[in-house]
Amino acid sequence: MKISRFGAVGAIALVGTLALASCAANEPGASEETGGSDLTGTLVGAGASSQQSAQEAWIAAFQGDNPDVTIEYDPAGSGTGRDTFIAGASAFAGSDRAFKDEEIAAGEFGSCVVESGIVEIPAYISPIAVAFNLEGVESLNLDAATIAGIFAGDITNWSDDAIASQNDGVELPDLDITAVHRADDSGTTENFTEYLGQAAPEVWTDEADGVWPLEGGEAASQTSGVVDAVTGGTGTIGYMDASRVGDLGTVSVQVGEEYVAYSAEAAAAIVDASPLVEGRGEGDLAIELDRTSTEAGVYPIVLVSYLIGCAEYGDKAPEGAAELTKAYFEYIVSPEGQQAAAEAAGSAPISDTLQADAEAAIALIK
Repeated sequence: MKISRFGAVGAIALVGTLALASCAANEPGASEETGGSDLTGTLVGAGASSQQSAQEAWIAAFQGDNPDVTIEYDPAGSGTGRDTFIAGASAFAGSDRAFKDEEIAAGEFGSCVVESGIVEIPAYISPIAVAFNLEGVESLNLDAATIAGIFAGDITNWSDDAIASQNDGVELPDLDITAVHRADDSGTTENFTEYLGQAAPEVWTDEADGVWPLEGGEAASQTSGVVDAVTGGTGTIGYMDASRVGDLGTVSVQVGEEYVAYSAEAAAAIVDASPLVEGRGEGDLAIELDRTSTEAGVYPIVLVSYLIGCAEYGDKAPEGAAELTKAYFEYIVSPEGQQAAAEAAGSAPISDTLQADAEAAIALIK
Protein backbone atom coordinates (compact mmCIF):
# COMPACT_ATOMS: atom_id res chain seq x y z
CA MET A 1 0.00 0.00 0.00
CA LYS A 2 1.36 3.41 -0.96
CA ILE A 3 1.29 5.08 2.44
CA SER A 4 3.28 8.28 2.51
CA ARG A 5 1.71 10.20 5.33
CA PHE A 6 3.74 9.62 8.48
CA GLY A 7 2.47 6.30 9.57
CA ALA A 8 -0.59 7.57 11.35
CA VAL A 9 -3.95 6.53 10.08
CA GLY A 10 -7.59 7.16 10.76
CA ALA A 11 -10.11 5.26 12.73
CA ILE A 12 -13.77 4.88 12.04
CA ALA A 13 -16.67 4.70 14.36
CA LEU A 14 -19.81 2.71 14.14
CA VAL A 15 -22.94 3.72 16.05
CA GLY A 16 -26.41 2.32 16.35
CA THR A 17 -29.37 0.86 18.08
CA LEU A 18 -29.06 -2.82 17.28
CA ALA A 19 -27.19 -4.67 20.04
CA LEU A 20 -25.11 -7.41 18.53
CA ALA A 21 -23.10 -7.90 21.65
CA SER A 22 -24.67 -10.10 24.23
CA CYS A 23 -24.94 -13.07 21.91
CA ALA A 24 -21.54 -14.54 22.71
CA ALA A 25 -20.25 -13.82 26.17
CA ASN A 26 -18.00 -16.85 26.07
CA GLU A 27 -16.41 -16.26 22.68
CA PRO A 28 -12.62 -15.95 22.62
CA GLY A 29 -11.51 -12.37 22.16
CA ALA A 30 -8.45 -10.17 22.24
CA SER A 31 -7.72 -9.43 25.85
CA GLU A 32 -4.16 -8.28 25.16
CA GLU A 33 -5.31 -5.82 22.52
CA THR A 34 -8.39 -4.51 24.35
CA GLY A 35 -7.10 -4.16 27.86
CA GLY A 36 -8.95 -7.13 29.33
CA SER A 37 -12.03 -6.98 31.56
CA ASP A 38 -11.40 -3.59 33.21
CA LEU A 39 -13.52 -1.87 30.57
CA THR A 40 -17.14 -1.02 31.35
CA GLY A 41 -19.96 0.83 29.61
CA THR A 42 -21.93 0.92 26.38
CA LEU A 43 -20.51 1.86 22.99
CA VAL A 44 -22.99 2.82 20.28
CA GLY A 45 -22.27 2.77 16.56
CA ALA A 46 -24.18 2.72 13.29
CA GLY A 47 -23.59 2.62 9.57
CA ALA A 48 -22.62 0.33 6.74
CA SER A 49 -24.76 -2.79 6.37
CA SER A 50 -21.85 -4.35 4.47
CA GLN A 51 -20.04 -4.63 7.81
CA GLN A 52 -22.90 -6.42 9.56
CA SER A 53 -21.46 -9.95 9.55
CA ALA A 54 -18.03 -8.67 10.52
CA GLN A 55 -19.48 -6.49 13.28
CA GLU A 56 -21.33 -9.47 14.71
CA ALA A 57 -18.05 -11.40 14.91
CA TRP A 58 -16.08 -8.45 16.30
CA ILE A 59 -18.68 -7.66 18.94
CA ALA A 60 -19.01 -11.27 20.08
CA ALA A 61 -15.25 -11.64 20.54
CA PHE A 62 -14.73 -8.23 22.15
CA GLN A 63 -17.57 -8.68 24.60
CA GLY A 64 -16.36 -12.16 25.38
CA ASP A 65 -13.15 -10.63 26.71
CA ASN A 66 -14.92 -7.61 28.21
CA PRO A 67 -18.16 -8.87 29.80
CA ASP A 68 -18.97 -5.47 31.34
CA VAL A 69 -19.05 -3.81 27.92
CA THR A 70 -22.07 -3.65 25.61
CA ILE A 71 -21.59 -2.68 21.97
CA GLU A 72 -24.57 -1.73 19.85
CA TYR A 73 -24.26 -1.42 16.08
CA ASP A 74 -27.16 -0.51 13.79
CA PRO A 75 -26.45 -1.58 10.16
CA ALA A 76 -28.76 1.12 8.80
CA GLY A 77 -26.48 2.09 5.91
CA SER A 78 -23.42 4.27 5.41
CA GLY A 79 -25.31 7.52 4.89
CA THR A 80 -27.33 7.03 8.06
CA GLY A 81 -24.18 6.12 9.97
CA ARG A 82 -22.36 9.27 8.88
CA ASP A 83 -25.40 11.43 9.67
CA THR A 84 -25.74 9.87 13.11
CA PHE A 85 -22.07 10.46 13.84
CA ILE A 86 -22.24 14.06 12.59
CA ALA A 87 -25.24 14.65 14.86
CA GLY A 88 -23.29 13.33 17.85
CA ALA A 89 -25.79 10.53 18.46
CA SER A 90 -23.14 7.84 18.17
CA ALA A 91 -19.55 7.43 19.27
CA PHE A 92 -18.37 5.87 16.02
CA ALA A 93 -19.64 5.16 12.53
CA GLY A 94 -19.16 2.57 9.83
CA SER A 95 -19.05 3.89 6.30
CA ASP A 96 -18.35 2.43 2.87
CA ARG A 97 -16.62 5.65 1.95
CA ALA A 98 -14.49 8.14 3.81
CA PHE A 99 -15.79 11.62 4.51
CA LYS A 100 -15.30 14.02 1.60
CA ASP A 101 -13.02 17.05 1.83
CA GLU A 102 -15.95 19.47 2.01
CA GLU A 103 -17.63 17.44 4.75
CA ILE A 104 -14.47 17.49 6.84
CA ALA A 105 -14.02 21.22 6.20
CA ALA A 106 -17.50 21.85 7.62
CA GLY A 107 -16.25 20.44 10.94
CA GLU A 108 -19.69 19.31 12.06
CA PHE A 109 -19.04 16.26 14.23
CA GLY A 110 -21.19 16.50 17.35
CA SER A 111 -19.14 14.44 19.82
CA CYS A 112 -15.74 15.58 18.60
CA VAL A 113 -13.49 18.46 19.57
CA VAL A 114 -13.54 20.29 16.23
CA GLU A 115 -9.89 21.36 16.25
CA SER A 116 -8.72 17.76 16.68
CA GLY A 117 -10.68 16.38 13.75
CA ILE A 118 -11.57 12.75 13.11
CA VAL A 119 -9.84 9.45 12.51
CA GLU A 120 -10.79 7.19 9.60
CA ILE A 121 -9.51 3.62 9.25
CA PRO A 122 -10.11 1.32 6.26
CA ALA A 123 -10.74 -1.71 8.47
CA TYR A 124 -13.01 -3.81 6.25
CA ILE A 125 -12.02 -4.60 2.67
CA SER A 126 -14.35 -6.64 0.50
CA PRO A 127 -15.15 -7.08 -3.18
CA ILE A 128 -18.51 -5.85 -4.39
CA ALA A 129 -20.03 -8.71 -6.34
CA VAL A 130 -22.19 -8.21 -9.39
CA ALA A 131 -24.65 -11.04 -8.84
CA PHE A 132 -27.54 -12.33 -10.91
CA ASN A 133 -30.35 -14.87 -10.89
CA LEU A 134 -30.50 -16.66 -14.23
CA GLU A 135 -31.59 -20.29 -14.34
CA GLY A 136 -28.79 -22.64 -15.40
CA VAL A 137 -26.08 -19.93 -15.44
CA GLU A 138 -23.58 -19.77 -12.59
CA SER A 139 -21.07 -17.25 -13.93
CA LEU A 140 -20.66 -14.68 -16.68
CA ASN A 141 -17.79 -12.64 -18.10
CA LEU A 142 -18.57 -8.94 -18.55
CA ASP A 143 -16.52 -5.86 -19.30
CA ALA A 144 -17.11 -2.51 -17.64
CA ALA A 145 -19.05 -1.04 -20.56
CA THR A 146 -21.52 -3.93 -20.54
CA ILE A 147 -22.05 -3.75 -16.77
CA ALA A 148 -22.60 0.00 -17.08
CA GLY A 149 -25.00 -0.51 -19.98
CA ILE A 150 -27.08 -2.98 -17.99
CA PHE A 151 -27.44 -0.73 -14.96
CA ALA A 152 -27.98 2.37 -17.10
CA GLY A 153 -30.89 0.61 -18.80
CA ASP A 154 -29.29 0.53 -22.25
CA ILE A 155 -28.91 -3.28 -22.32
CA THR A 156 -32.28 -4.77 -21.43
CA ASN A 157 -32.25 -8.43 -22.53
CA TRP A 158 -29.98 -11.29 -21.47
CA SER A 159 -29.57 -12.42 -25.07
CA ASP A 160 -28.06 -9.06 -26.09
CA ASP A 161 -24.92 -9.49 -28.19
CA ALA A 162 -22.92 -7.36 -25.77
CA ILE A 163 -23.35 -10.15 -23.21
CA ALA A 164 -23.34 -13.14 -25.56
CA SER A 165 -20.12 -12.09 -27.32
CA GLN A 166 -18.19 -12.36 -24.06
CA ASN A 167 -19.69 -15.70 -23.04
CA ASP A 168 -19.21 -18.28 -25.78
CA GLY A 169 -20.98 -21.54 -25.00
CA VAL A 170 -23.34 -20.05 -22.41
CA GLU A 171 -27.02 -20.41 -23.26
CA LEU A 172 -28.53 -17.01 -22.60
CA PRO A 173 -32.34 -16.73 -22.58
CA ASP A 174 -34.48 -14.22 -24.41
CA LEU A 175 -35.43 -12.66 -21.10
CA ASP A 176 -35.75 -9.09 -19.83
CA ILE A 177 -33.08 -7.91 -17.41
CA THR A 178 -34.22 -6.41 -14.11
CA ALA A 179 -31.38 -4.38 -12.60
CA VAL A 180 -31.68 -3.93 -8.83
CA HIS A 181 -30.08 -0.98 -7.04
CA ARG A 182 -30.02 0.36 -3.50
CA ALA A 183 -32.92 2.61 -2.48
CA ASP A 184 -31.04 4.13 0.48
CA ASP A 185 -27.95 6.33 0.58
CA SER A 186 -25.28 3.67 0.37
CA GLY A 187 -21.51 3.54 0.34
CA THR A 188 -21.80 0.35 -1.70
CA THR A 189 -23.65 2.34 -4.36
CA GLU A 190 -21.03 5.08 -4.26
CA ASN A 191 -18.20 2.58 -4.73
CA PHE A 192 -20.07 0.81 -7.52
CA THR A 193 -20.97 3.99 -9.43
CA GLU A 194 -17.40 5.24 -8.98
CA TYR A 195 -16.17 2.09 -10.71
CA LEU A 196 -18.70 2.51 -13.54
CA GLY A 197 -17.75 6.15 -14.07
CA GLN A 198 -14.02 5.49 -14.08
CA ALA A 199 -13.97 2.24 -16.05
CA ALA A 200 -16.76 2.99 -18.55
CA PRO A 201 -17.05 6.80 -18.76
CA GLU A 202 -18.49 6.68 -22.27
CA VAL A 203 -21.49 4.72 -20.98
CA TRP A 204 -21.84 5.83 -17.36
CA THR A 205 -21.85 9.62 -17.35
CA ASP A 206 -23.17 10.30 -13.84
CA GLU A 207 -20.96 11.25 -10.92
CA ALA A 208 -20.24 8.72 -8.21
CA ASP A 209 -22.88 9.03 -5.54
CA GLY A 210 -24.31 7.08 -2.63
CA VAL A 211 -27.80 7.84 -3.95
CA TRP A 212 -28.72 5.95 -7.13
CA PRO A 213 -28.82 8.63 -9.86
CA LEU A 214 -31.13 7.07 -12.46
CA GLU A 215 -34.81 6.32 -12.90
CA GLY A 216 -35.91 2.81 -13.73
CA GLY A 217 -34.79 -0.56 -12.48
CA GLU A 218 -35.84 -1.91 -9.11
CA ALA A 219 -34.91 -0.29 -5.81
CA ALA A 220 -34.34 -2.17 -2.56
CA SER A 221 -33.26 -0.97 0.88
CA GLN A 222 -29.92 -2.00 2.35
CA THR A 223 -27.79 -4.95 1.36
CA SER A 224 -30.34 -7.49 2.56
CA GLY A 225 -33.04 -5.91 0.41
CA VAL A 226 -30.92 -6.11 -2.74
CA VAL A 227 -30.04 -9.74 -2.00
CA ASP A 228 -33.71 -10.60 -1.47
CA ALA A 229 -34.81 -8.81 -4.64
CA VAL A 230 -32.21 -10.50 -6.83
CA THR A 231 -32.78 -13.92 -5.23
CA GLY A 232 -36.56 -13.67 -5.43
CA GLY A 233 -36.68 -12.51 -9.05
CA THR A 234 -35.99 -14.03 -12.45
CA GLY A 235 -33.49 -12.39 -14.77
CA THR A 236 -32.45 -10.06 -11.98
CA ILE A 237 -28.99 -8.56 -11.41
CA GLY A 238 -27.64 -6.40 -8.62
CA TYR A 239 -24.51 -5.33 -6.76
CA MET A 240 -23.78 -6.27 -3.15
CA ASP A 241 -21.06 -6.99 -0.63
CA ALA A 242 -19.60 -10.31 -1.78
CA SER A 243 -20.15 -11.92 1.62
CA ARG A 244 -23.90 -11.86 0.93
CA VAL A 245 -23.96 -13.52 -2.51
CA GLY A 246 -25.02 -16.98 -1.37
CA ASP A 247 -26.11 -19.19 -4.29
CA LEU A 248 -26.52 -16.39 -6.84
CA GLY A 249 -24.56 -16.38 -10.09
CA THR A 250 -21.65 -13.94 -10.23
CA VAL A 251 -19.81 -11.85 -12.81
CA SER A 252 -16.09 -12.02 -13.57
CA VAL A 253 -14.99 -8.49 -14.51
CA GLN A 254 -12.64 -7.71 -17.38
CA VAL A 255 -9.31 -6.30 -16.21
CA GLY A 256 -6.85 -5.74 -19.02
CA GLU A 257 -7.08 -8.80 -21.27
CA GLU A 258 -8.48 -11.20 -18.68
CA TYR A 259 -11.65 -11.68 -16.65
CA VAL A 260 -11.17 -11.66 -12.88
CA ALA A 261 -13.58 -13.27 -10.45
CA TYR A 262 -14.09 -11.55 -7.13
CA SER A 263 -12.05 -12.76 -4.18
CA ALA A 264 -10.67 -11.37 -0.95
CA GLU A 265 -7.14 -11.60 -2.37
CA ALA A 266 -8.04 -9.71 -5.56
CA ALA A 267 -9.78 -7.01 -3.51
CA ALA A 268 -6.78 -6.57 -1.23
CA ALA A 269 -4.49 -6.30 -4.25
CA ILE A 270 -6.13 -3.14 -5.57
CA VAL A 271 -6.12 -1.50 -2.13
CA ASP A 272 -2.40 -2.09 -1.70
CA ALA A 273 -1.81 -0.61 -5.17
CA SER A 274 -3.73 2.61 -4.46
CA PRO A 275 -2.50 5.86 -2.83
CA LEU A 276 -3.92 7.84 0.07
CA VAL A 277 -6.11 10.88 -0.49
CA GLU A 278 -3.88 13.95 -0.25
CA GLY A 279 -4.25 16.73 2.27
CA ARG A 280 -5.88 14.78 5.09
CA GLY A 281 -5.19 15.00 8.80
CA GLU A 282 -2.81 12.93 10.89
CA GLY A 283 -5.36 10.27 11.75
CA ASP A 284 -7.12 10.02 8.39
CA LEU A 285 -6.33 7.08 6.12
CA ALA A 286 -8.74 7.69 3.26
CA ILE A 287 -7.68 5.76 0.13
CA GLU A 288 -7.92 6.88 -3.50
CA LEU A 289 -8.79 3.63 -5.25
CA ASP A 290 -7.49 3.05 -8.79
CA ARG A 291 -10.54 1.49 -10.46
CA THR A 292 -8.88 1.37 -13.89
CA SER A 293 -5.88 -0.73 -12.88
CA THR A 294 -4.87 -3.41 -15.40
CA GLU A 295 -2.54 -5.27 -13.04
CA ALA A 296 -2.96 -9.04 -13.11
CA GLY A 297 -5.20 -10.48 -10.43
CA VAL A 298 -6.78 -7.17 -9.41
CA TYR A 299 -10.55 -6.97 -8.87
CA PRO A 300 -11.61 -3.34 -9.35
CA ILE A 301 -15.13 -3.28 -7.86
CA VAL A 302 -14.05 -3.19 -4.26
CA LEU A 303 -15.55 -1.77 -1.13
CA VAL A 304 -13.27 -0.23 1.46
CA SER A 305 -15.38 0.27 4.56
CA TYR A 306 -14.13 2.59 7.27
CA LEU A 307 -14.35 2.90 11.01
CA ILE A 308 -14.78 6.59 11.89
CA GLY A 309 -14.33 8.19 15.27
CA CYS A 310 -13.21 11.37 16.96
CA ALA A 311 -9.53 12.07 17.46
CA GLU A 312 -10.65 13.80 20.66
CA TYR A 313 -14.07 13.28 22.25
CA GLY A 314 -15.64 16.41 23.71
CA ASP A 315 -18.02 17.17 26.55
CA LYS A 316 -21.05 16.05 24.56
CA ALA A 317 -19.71 12.52 24.09
CA PRO A 318 -21.04 9.71 26.31
CA GLU A 319 -18.91 8.87 29.31
CA GLY A 320 -16.11 6.50 28.40
CA ALA A 321 -16.60 6.93 24.64
CA ALA A 322 -12.92 7.57 23.92
CA GLU A 323 -11.65 4.60 25.95
CA LEU A 324 -14.19 2.15 24.56
CA THR A 325 -13.82 3.32 20.97
CA LYS A 326 -10.05 3.11 21.17
CA ALA A 327 -10.08 -0.40 22.63
CA TYR A 328 -12.68 -1.68 20.17
CA PHE A 329 -10.82 -0.28 17.17
CA GLU A 330 -7.57 -1.79 18.45
CA TYR A 331 -9.18 -5.21 18.43
CA ILE A 332 -10.76 -4.78 14.98
CA VAL A 333 -7.46 -3.95 13.25
CA SER A 334 -5.52 -6.64 15.11
CA PRO A 335 -4.66 -9.88 13.27
CA GLU A 336 -7.25 -11.66 15.43
CA GLY A 337 -9.95 -9.15 14.58
CA GLN A 338 -9.18 -9.20 10.88
CA GLN A 339 -9.20 -13.00 10.84
CA ALA A 340 -12.56 -13.04 12.63
CA ALA A 341 -14.01 -10.80 9.91
CA ALA A 342 -12.48 -12.92 7.15
CA GLU A 343 -14.06 -16.06 8.58
CA ALA A 344 -17.45 -14.45 9.19
CA ALA A 345 -17.75 -12.29 6.09
CA GLY A 346 -15.10 -13.34 3.57
CA SER A 347 -13.35 -9.98 3.79
CA ALA A 348 -9.68 -9.41 3.02
CA PRO A 349 -7.43 -8.87 6.06
CA ILE A 350 -5.60 -5.55 5.90
CA SER A 351 -1.88 -5.61 5.10
CA ASP A 352 0.82 -5.40 7.76
CA THR A 353 1.67 -1.86 6.61
CA LEU A 354 -1.92 -0.70 6.84
CA GLN A 355 -2.29 -2.36 10.23
CA ALA A 356 0.72 -0.49 11.61
CA ASP A 357 -0.63 2.83 10.36
CA ALA A 358 -4.08 2.05 11.75
CA GLU A 359 -2.60 1.33 15.17
CA ALA A 360 -0.77 4.67 15.07
CA ALA A 361 -4.00 6.48 14.19
CA ILE A 362 -5.98 4.76 16.94
CA ALA A 363 -3.33 5.82 19.43
CA LEU A 364 -4.41 9.44 18.73
CA ILE A 365 -7.89 8.88 20.18
CA LYS A 366 -8.40 10.61 23.53
